[in-house]
Amino acid sequence: MELIKELRQSKIAKTVFVALIGSILLAISSKIKIPFYPVPMTMQTLVILLLGVTLGWKLGLATVTLYLFEGIIGLPVFSGSPEKGIGLFYFTGPTMGYLIGFLFTVYFAGRFKFEGSLLKKLLQLIFSISFIYIFGILWLGTLIGWDKPIFQLGVQPFLFAELFKILIVLFSLSKLKKLNRYLR
Repeated sequence: MELIKELRQSKIAKTVFVALIGSILLAISSKIKIPFYPVPMTMQTLVILLLGVTLGWKLGLATVTLYLFEGIIGLPVFSGSPEKGIGLFYFTGPTMGYLIGFLFTVYFAGRFKFEGSLLKKLLQLIFSISFIYIFGILWLGTLIGWDKPIFQLGVQPFLFAELFKILIVLFSLSKLKKLNRYLR
């Protein structure tokens, strides 16, 4: 009985540790800006996909939720913070929809098995990441007005960089799936 209790506590500690490390990686990825055309690229969406594929949907969601919580309570984990504000003020700004989309992206990236053809895997990754942009433009349109060129402002500048990150994940899937089995 004591052994079972220790194993359970060990599993909880491992889960909390992995979620914390994942949220730290996500925070670091939000601060890395790589010169890219037409706008600088951060690595957040890459890390969101990686978290989903390697941690699965449950631990992936817990990790992204922890990251969002850290930002909402005022830790400068979001891209552009603390320069552009922190906490709930920053969270409810123009990027809120994208941040909410992180949850859906990590969920789907964690649910897919990524089996079958390369095209099928590519489409699953595109589907997963699309939620960041769907929620992003929905919130952006609500915030700044639907009469503005929402797609051109909130999606189009990021598509080329996003394709690059999706391809990185696509060609790393076999290694990521091995890491997933190890982390379980």
